[in-house]
Amino acid sequence: MEWMAWTVPTAIFFAVIASLLILFTILGIRYPETPRRGVLMIETTRGDRLFITLLGSAFVNAAWLGLTDLPQWWALGICAIYAAAVFRWV
Repeated sequence: MEWMAWTVPTAIFFAVIASLLILFTILGIRYPETPRRGVLMIETTRGDRLFITLLGSAFVNAAWLGLTDLPQWWALGICAIYAAAVFRWV
């Protein structure tokens, strides 16, 4: 596995993503939900909102790396606020 830099932050990142997928699968089985309409006026489920959050967070982090020299922790905070907003209103 020398083709990828498996550092501790990389391992934590993939572990968190895998944990989220497992958690949302369990939640979907245990507590089924009906899709809801939010500000985007499309029907979304928990999984849809998770996908929108992960995709948006990737863009926020990429823009942060490309446009600022500030610590990446600030981008993590912005992503947390973004995730809360997506799960609340989308």
